[in-house]
Amino acid sequence: MTKKLYFISLAFMFFAASLSAQMRQQPVKWNIKLVQDTTAIDVYEIKAIGIISSKEWHVYDLGPYREGPTPTSITLSQTTGIETLGPATLLSPSKRAYSKAFNMDLGICEGKIIISRKIKTSNKKESEMTASIEWQACDHHGCLPPEDKSFTIKIPAAQSPVKSSGTDGKSLWSLILEAVLWGFVALLTPCVFPMVPMTVSFFLKKSSANGNNKGGKINALFYGLSIILLYTIPITIIIGITYFAGGKTITSDIFNWLATHWLPNILFFLVFMIFAASFFGAFEIVLPSKMVNNADTKSDKKGLLGIFFMALTLVLVSFSCTGPIVGTVLIKSTQGEVWSPIITMLAFSTAFALPFTIFAFAPSLLKNLPKSGGWLNSVKVVLGFVEVALGFKFLSVADQTYHWNLLDREVYLAIWIVVFSLLGLYLIGKISFAYDTKREHITVPRLIMSIAVFTFVVYMIPGMWGAPLKGLSGYLPPITTQDFVIPVGTAIHPSTVSAQNRIPSKDAPKYSDFLHLPHDLEGFFDYDEALAYSRKTGKPLFVDFTGHGCVNCREMEMRVWSDPRVLQMLRNDYVIVALYADDKKVLDKSEWVTLDSGRVLKSLGKINSHLAEKKFGVNAQPFYAILDSQEQYKVAPRGYNLDVEDFVDFLHKGKK
Repeated sequence: MTKKLYFISLAFMFFAASLSAQMRQQPVKWNIKLVQDTTAIDVYEIKAIGIISSKEWHVYDLGPYREGPTPTSITLSQTTGIETLGPATLLSPSKRAYSKAFNMDLGICEGKIIISRKIKTSNKKESEMTASIEWQACDHHGCLPPEDKSFTIKIPAAQSPVKSSGTDGKSLWSLILEAVLWGFVALLTPCVFPMVPMTVSFFLKKSSANGNNKGGKINALFYGLSIILLYTIPITIIIGITYFAGGKTITSDIFNWLATHWLPNILFFLVFMIFAASFFGAFEIVLPSKMVNNADTKSDKKGLLGIFFMALTLVLVSFSCTGPIVGTVLIKSTQGEVWSPIITMLAFSTAFALPFTIFAFAPSLLKNLPKSGGWLNSVKVVLGFVEVALGFKFLSVADQTYHWNLLDREVYLAIWIVVFSLLGLYLIGKISFAYDTKREHITVPRLIMSIAVFTFVVYMIPGMWGAPLKGLSGYLPPITTQDFVIPVGTAIHPSTVSAQNRIPSKDAPKYSDFLHLPHDLEGFFDYDEALAYSRKTGKPLFVDFTGHGCVNCREMEMRVWSDPRVLQMLRNDYVIVALYADDKKVLDKSEWVTLDSGRVLKSLGKINSHLAEKKFGVNAQPFYAILDSQEQYKVAPRGYNLDVEDFVDFLHKGKK
């Protein structure tokens, strides 16, 4: 009887303990938060936030513990198109304490526990995944049984990635198309066109000696490939050396230096003027004859080596005409991705090599070509005028980035108007150069070209009084540099903006004495200052990474920002900050930024460029982002895109 009573009492004790544990309520309440990552597109952070209701209770950190309590964990379901990035991390503080019950040091979280997991989505539509949280709550009396809770999370559709270099897909394709056109233009120059018969005779001699039609086609393909490689490999080597020596940042820094520093821009300006003078007939630019003769002599070798040296001879002989064209292609592409110069040079050289390859395939096509003569000199002179106009773009970039204020918009326009007026007069035969063939009448092609040129001149003239000239917005200095502008009215004039939407005049933004926003917009030029004002007013922050030498930025401002709907939202609904990544203004020592490597950033442009890469993961312009007060994306950022409706939609979403 005594033994039976003992077992009944023991069973009652276990039942009472179990009932007591069940009556103790779970002290942890969980919720899930999905946050878009601020440094990468389509990357999200899943935050599991546990609120512990009483100071007496605690949960454990992420462990792991082999023979201890259950650590807190978050497990994500496997979902097609969603990649988990790394393990879970504990964002809230924990303290280490020795547990007598488990005989080990444990990490304890009190009050609140936050666990984070990062994911990346590639799904084109909204998708779902499950996040399961497991934890164990304990107090000084003991521990509750481990519990788990699951949440269903909706993951937004993947956005189109923003290019890391200033140009998006459309811009890169425009660079490729322009490079192809320049490649075909180069064929018409006096240095290159006479090389076509030389190529044909070379391959005719090869085919008659070998008597092998299949081998002749292989030789023709190798010839074209050699021309492409001779143009593309040098720039690839330069990029490769800088990239592997210092990474993408160093390579982009070098190209940024080439595109914006005063020294290369002045040198490029002088080179273009020298080449233009040569095209006008002042003198002839040729490579050393010994170099060309050596390459030509080695082209007599048999086999593919001789064909390669024939291609080298072509590249060297044509240098005096293709040099400035190649320079134009390369300098324009340095404002894009690190690899843009390689891609554009590949496009240029492919277009340049294609006709030579075709004639090497079928020499009989030569009889259909026009004979070289005075028309080639006319092409050269026309290119000379174009070189003069393009050369001033380099001088303009240096003028803007260093704030010399020498080449304002009206001065730049006046130069272009004069240059293209002279080109029109040349085409109709009113002026001529030393090596021109005398003409008794104007041909129809020259008449058509002269009409196009004079139409272009007439289009530019209103720009002297402030007309926007949207078609040239990427090439002209900003309209804020123009001294005299006839008021033409804007969709929303600054005077119509309510007082609460204006920045107080006594609080003039930093750097506003030498930096200005287009369309009389008000805003900031320092990120921290703009963020503070955004938080003060409760408006979202519109971040514009831009540059003085950024052609695409000027196009966006003149062709997209000028839309009345865009201007209205930018003026009334956003705090704007324009961050110039190429400005050379050296700041006060108190504003310098020292990197972990010890490098000190002193200029405004370098500091902004570092901010763009570190915080937003981009090193290109334009780049537009809309942030909330916690510096989180309100909508996926975007780059160069001239679709006005898309930009309006972008701003509408950012307002919500």
